[in-house]
Amino acid sequence: MTSTEILGESPAGTTDRRRWFALAIVMTAAFMDLVDVTIVNIAIPSIQRDAGASVSQIQWITAGYALAFAAGLITGGRLGDIHGRKRLFLIGIGGFTLASALCGFAANPEMLVASRILQGAMAALMVPQVLSIVHATFPAHERGKVFGLFGAIVGLGAVSGPLLGALLTEWNLFGLEWRPIFLINLPVGVAALVLGSRYITESKAPKALKLDLVGVVLVTLGLTMLLYPLTRGRELGWPLWGYASMAGALAVFAALVMYERRKAVRDGSPLVELSLFRVKSFAAGIAVQTVFGVALGVFFLVWTLYMQIGLGWSPLRAGLTGVPFSIAVSTAAGLSVQQLVPRFGRRVLQAGALLMAAGVLLYIWESGRYGTSIASWQMALPLVVMGVGMGLIVAPLTDAVLSEVPREHAGSASGLINTVQQMGNALGLGLVSVVFFGEIGDRLTRAQVGPAFVNAFQHALGWVAGVMGAIFLLMFALPKRSAQHVEGSEAGAPVEEKAPALVS
Repeated sequence: MTSTEILGESPAGTTDRRRWFALAIVMTAAFMDLVDVTIVNIAIPSIQRDAGASVSQIQWITAGYALAFAAGLITGGRLGDIHGRKRLFLIGIGGFTLASALCGFAANPEMLVASRILQGAMAALMVPQVLSIVHATFPAHERGKVFGLFGAIVGLGAVSGPLLGALLTEWNLFGLEWRPIFLINLPVGVAALVLGSRYITESKAPKALKLDLVGVVLVTLGLTMLLYPLTRGRELGWPLWGYASMAGALAVFAALVMYERRKAVRDGSPLVELSLFRVKSFAAGIAVQTVFGVALGVFFLVWTLYMQIGLGWSPLRAGLTGVPFSIAVSTAAGLSVQQLVPRFGRRVLQAGALLMAAGVLLYIWESGRYGTSIASWQMALPLVVMGVGMGLIVAPLTDAVLSEVPREHAGSASGLINTVQQMGNALGLGLVSVVFFGEIGDRLTRAQVGPAFVNAFQHALGWVAGVMGAIFLLMFALPKRSAQHVEGSEAGAPVEEKAPALVS
């Protein structure tokens, strides 16, 4: 291995076309992860119907993935720095492909949940290496173009995931019902594994930090103690041990903070760099990311259940109904980072929060007015308004949070941003049991199902609107104006060099 490879710099052969093959391979892996998150939501009602999954199992099919992904992101990045990003990428994509096969051939809901948790853990090994490999393979002057392509892949994943999931579920290939949504990963994963071993160049960080396994255990334990009672509480009649577990989660998080402080003093390699929270914009941004993840976790699962179970729509109709939303997100995201944020700064993100809240309130009104007879075209306006609002937030938010972070901590900060967003998403999925299923009776006749789901949908969206209002207020602590973006790489993923960040 050459010194440039060890340093994580672009190797001498950057003019070699091999690097474009490497780019295609890692982008395909990133696309697989993005699609896998959205493709499952659209198939959830079919999984419940075919596999006989309970309410809590439905939540864990999505929340288990998010929890494992969140808990492993920073560790996955550091493992890549220590042992080689190519090696960890290949292990991650191999494990992701195997987990996809286990999901597709799951014999029961319990096996599906366990396989989804494994899939999330493998994604946590794979995904952090993607941008790191790009950073190590391409010279600085080419990375802007490459990260632009990455943004396009993100948009394509958002649009194609629900549609692909709807089509695969609707077609019922070989009588496999929902299973092809996972099995489709097998040929893609095997091809990426074979080609990646040939075309990706190995690279490592010059001074990789040590692993903080105790920190990972404490984070995972605390989140599990919080989420498990939330998802199972309603089914079990909210037992006392559930409240004790949620209270105990707070004690675990307190122990995490104390341990991380000691570890920072002892060897300088904590899982969470607590000194970052002394930066006002970063602390506020982390709060925004977490709460935003909660809102998205609640909305997307509830939305799918509302359309397919409450309204009785097919997966294909539900998937097509979401196309205006996906297009609006992608379009607004591009405009926000290229034109709006450099001129208007923080106000763009705040406008996004208000637009999302307005779209949610409009959706509540339409759902109440039209009830179970609402049509797809009538949903288009609130979905477009929500999509524009979301696009104005998701693209520039990371840069806003990182704008005042010291350069030497940019990597840790970026990894923490991704982690808390996934944790918020897992928490939101857990809260679905309270804000949605808590409004639905246990024994409903067929005639009662539609109105009950419509009412629960409106109740859950009321919570989402309130959360967006809280996010709007939190954004006042973000920096105001645009300036040069922060450059740097996280422990496993560089900060995206695609747009200006915000500074006070």
